[in-house]
Amino acid sequence: MAGIKEVAEEAGVSTATVSRALRGLQHVNDATRSKIIAAAEKLDYPLTPVRPNTSHGRTNSVGVVAPYISRWYFSQVINGAEQALREAGLDLLLYNFSAMKGRERLFQHQLLKGRVDALIVISLPPTEEEFDSMLSLGIPIALVGMEHSECASIKIDDVAGARTATQHLVNQGHKKIGLMSGRPDDPFNFSVPQDRRKGFMSVLAENGLEWLPSREVHGDFTMHTASRAMDDLLARPNRPTAIFCESDEMAMGAMQALRRHGLKTPDDISIVGFDGHEMAEFSELTTIEQPVQLMGEMAAWSIMERLRKPNVVAPSLVLPTTLVVRSTTRRLTPAEQGQ
Repeated sequence: MAGIKEVAEEAGVSTATVSRALRGLQHVNDATRSKIIAAAEKLDYPLTPVRPNTSHGRTNSVGVVAPYISRWYFSQVINGAEQALREAGLDLLLYNFSAMKGRERLFQHQLLKGRVDALIVISLPPTEEEFDSMLSLGIPIALVGMEHSECASIKIDDVAGARTATQHLVNQGHKKIGLMSGRPDDPFNFSVPQDRRKGFMSVLAENGLEWLPSREVHGDFTMHTASRAMDDLLARPNRPTAIFCESDEMAMGAMQALRRHGLKTPDDISIVGFDGHEMAEFSELTTIEQPVQLMGEMAAWSIMERLRKPNVVAPSLVLPTTLVVRSTTRRLTPAEQGQ
């Protein structure tokens, strides 16, 4: 079946124009709209959602799009959304893909059309074409971990959270601070690793601290990869006295590597994570907590409100994060600070 991209090529316009025309929005002249409708009909592109025969004309299902389901952050958001939807009598349809090919099928071929009443997209920065494809569905959309002017959004300030984590280490007297970040060749182009790195680097600059690229390793947001990355960092000269890990799972992997090398946290290296993973408390990990499950619940509440009241303005909410200090960070003595 043809997708919105094929319709745009047939009509000789952009996908954004096709989206606006087929949703009946303004700023598309009648001649262009007619040309787009003709192209859609020629390519057998559905002009209206095909809904199952239900008494209310709805599917009573909400789609959730996530690149991963096994990773902690995504599973917690999904869990929060599922609980809220279940209590309201709505089903959750999960669309998961870890490969770019699945992403293309989902958006370009309109696999969601007619199958769901609303959509929640978790931390997946869509391209402009993908956004147009989603908006053309004409259903409420809530974004988690990102924002767009035409959708409800629930997120945190990742830059501010990373700044708080890094400033905590600076306040403890650390000057040689390392960074464990995401993979540099991320195929999904997630904004979180970039934003947390930005917050980290800004605090170093503001405090006049030297940054050495050799103090950064990539943990890919998993414990196993982070543990191996920490092995690499410990083998390098001029070892840092503290490390900011962009996720708790990476922090726990780094702690495992330290134990394997006969080192202790925080005696040898202080570590701070980010997320509020339930295992952070048991690991005594200092971290930046974010209300992950609540974000899923609020996304579900947002779209349910839009289903009840279609003209309600989509909210954009930034939820707070909290620094939780535990035993993986310590203050350096004056002698240690001078080293």
